[in-house]
Amino acid sequence: MAEFREGNAIEVVDLVKKYGEGEESTMALNGVSFTVRRGEFVAIAGPSGSGKSTLLNQIGALDRPSKGKILLDGVDISALSSTELANVRNQKIGFVFQDFNLIQRMSVVENVELPLSISNVPPKERRQRAMSLLDRFGIASKAKQVPSKLSGGQRQRVAVARALSNDPEIILADEPTGNLDSQNASLTMNFLERLSTEFGKTLVVVSHDPEVSRRAERAIMMKDGRVETIVEN
Repeated sequence: MAEFREGNAIEVVDLVKKYGEGEESTMALNGVSFTVRRGEFVAIAGPSGSGKSTLLNQIGALDRPSKGKILLDGVDISALSSTELANVRNQKIGFVFQDFNLIQRMSVVENVELPLSISNVPPKERRQRAMSLLDRFGIASKAKQVPSKLSGGQRQRVAVARALSNDPEIILADEPTGNLDSQNASLTMNFLERLSTEFGKTLVVVSHDPEVSRRAERAIMMKDGRVETIVEN
């Protein structure tokens, strides 16, 4: 694993996110700072309203901070243009969501191919890479089915495979086990852990589930828009 551990993949520096103005304003993040090493599995935990998902959206270049910086591999993404941010999202970051965000009119393999299509990867190579990922996650036999025909656990595996399809360096997961029963939640976490241990990806998971925090290498505990504590496992 040493080759994945050199340097920081993510640096969050005095991050502030404020919504609205004046008396109606809400401080979602208030001076958040931490780093994530390359190849590390970090959980972000805390009660509802603590700023977890807002923080993940900032790291994922889905929203801009009010103040502070976010550096991915040393590049301050808060200073990038909208076009540059779109490129970062497509090339450097893979997303896994609680509700899977799969496109129902597309087959499983077409869903996994989608980021590759956006990156203009040739069709034959797209199909090979997508099928290889589905095989590694044990669902190649479901490739031609539509997501609605799959169980929740199978759909989440498709979502994880899609997140990996462009070979991004960072995987961000927002409540990935939130819609799953305990058995499928445990299986999904097994697959997510593989992203760090087997694929060498930097993995940041937002979750209410204490089991996710226990399985992570570090858990960043949020409260009222601040980092309350960081727990080493």
